[in-house]
Amino acid sequence: MLNNTQIRHCLDVMAEMFPDAEGELVHSNPFELVIAVLLSAQCTDKLVNKVTADLFKKYKTPEDYLAVPLEEVENDIRSIGLYRSKAKNIQKLCRTLIDDYNGEVPQTKEELVKLAGVGRKTANVVASVAFNEPAIAVDTHVERVSKRLGICRWKDSVTEVENTLMRKVPRDEWSVTHHRMIFFGRYHCKARNPNCPECPLLDICREGKKRMRKTG
Repeated sequence: MLNNTQIRHCLDVMAEMFPDAEGELVHSNPFELVIAVLLSAQCTDKLVNKVTADLFKKYKTPEDYLAVPLEEVENDIRSIGLYRSKAKNIQKLCRTLIDDYNGEVPQTKEELVKLAGVGRKTANVVASVAFNEPAIAVDTHVERVSKRLGICRWKDSVTEVENTLMRKVPRDEWSVTHHRMIFFGRYHCKARNPNCPECPLLDICREGKKRMRKTG
């Protein structure tokens, strides 16, 4: 496991590699962001952006999604995985926003997770990106990078990974660290083909050293 000095080194290196890392889901307000993040579960941001380009022209408010039959929403997001359950969640979420929040997206993680289709990760992303609330959302990239580097243990659950990162990373760096770790995992430390030979963190990465020994 990495010590605090090594973790600080990892954060600094990722900051150098991806200084402009930020969320890649295209949106123009918190409501669109909630819908986009909900759609992104088990799906690439690229595909979500392709679908929401038309979706967000057609539906501007929670009322708009409820003004059409469920089948129409399903049809509009058909190319996205799990589109049936996601369409159902979108309509339920919109109903809750209208009934409980005057049609506005709530700002706290505690309230966000009460919305249909919004889990802890989605709530963290929305709180962080839309409302500048410090948060670390643990997606597959963040989890993989944390475990490969040895910041977290292999057996840690997603919640344990989040809690460990919140302990080890300064609070004012939570949100930017979340984005940088995603970029690091998406473009460098990829799931199937991590770029270990050219990785500036290879000397302290337990997984990287193991992989290099196998190929060496």
